[in-house]
Amino acid sequence: MTLTPRSTRLAPFQSVFSSPSPAATPVAVTPRRSNSHPAARLHLRLRLRCCCSASDPAPMVKAIRVHELGGPEALRWEDVEVGEPGDGEIRIRNTAIGVNFIDVYFRKGVYPAPLPFTPGMEAVGVVTAVGPGLTGRKVGDVVAYAGKPMGSYAEEQIIPADVAVPVPPSVNHKTAAAIMLKGMTVHMLVRRIFKVETGHTVLVHAAAGGVGSLLCQWANALGATVIGTVSNEEKATHAHFDGCHHMIIYTKEDVATRVKEITGGKGVNVVYDSVGKDTYKASLECLASRGFLVSFGQSSGSPDPISMGDLASKSLFLTRPSVMHYTGTRDELLEAAGEVFANVANGVLHTRVKHTYPLSEAARAHADLEARKTSGSVLLIP
Repeated sequence: MTLTPRSTRLAPFQSVFSSPSPAATPVAVTPRRSNSHPAARLHLRLRLRCCCSASDPAPMVKAIRVHELGGPEALRWEDVEVGEPGDGEIRIRNTAIGVNFIDVYFRKGVYPAPLPFTPGMEAVGVVTAVGPGLTGRKVGDVVAYAGKPMGSYAEEQIIPADVAVPVPPSVNHKTAAAIMLKGMTVHMLVRRIFKVETGHTVLVHAAAGGVGSLLCQWANALGATVIGTVSNEEKATHAHFDGCHHMIIYTKEDVATRVKEITGGKGVNVVYDSVGKDTYKASLECLASRGFLVSFGQSSGSPDPISMGDLASKSLFLTRPSVMHYTGTRDELLEAAGEVFANVANGVLHTRVKHTYPLSEAARAHADLEARKTSGSVLLIP
């Protein structure tokens, strides 16, 4: 299926973080106890605890908790306590929470986390308290974060101030929550791992998904020819709107055969594969000589082992990246988030928030996501 995609000019990047935030007035807080246990470090002192003591004055909020690994039914709606922020921390009241496939991986145990835990890697919210002596943040600031700490499936949470970025007034809360983690993932894919340029041909699996739709938009804006795989005609229409030049409906067509036809037998320069087990063999076959296979997800399961011989036949490159490794410093985080928000403001990137669920119905959101009933971005609303 071939159509002329929507044309979008990639505007020059202008950071939305160039003006420092004013110093915040220190807020009186209850001193916190130190906790160096590895599990506590993993959750970065979220300090969401199941409520079991009537004498504890800490405010009570609602959150999703996982006590045992499993299906969507493992997501429980519970009362928890959230304390006061300590040194270098802020407390935020979440207004919109992004749902991502990495949340499913943690719930199933594909990625390890000590039980019990609160899932969620992305949220937008309003600062309700700041730690003692903290500058650059104040109560009322609108901030977003993506990645660690895990724990965004909560009405309120405590996070380190240095993982939060300011949300520009031009970007609403739902859009910011829908695009923060996915957008920084796409920034990593097209700007850091393989720098997409005019003349490149790229293949995007799951082109109508949350990451896939942004990936098509950004690659198209950078001048690439974009080929996308989708499961049905409706999703093909979405992919076309997002900048796909050629849509392959994989339930009706052989992906590798169609890619060879589209490229005149040359193959593509890079394959962005978030599906995994069901697609990696076709991904290798679709690559041109010295092509890149970027495997950044496994929605269909972990791929079988790839032998070095599979790469040697065309001098191929293979990488399995994590966005956390590309936003590990404050400067990297601000650069990635700043470019994402700038491209939203400039019209290069847009997101379809077609699926919103109450936070209490996170289990239904996970079930729909895994059943591929969703397209675009999925949000939980406290």
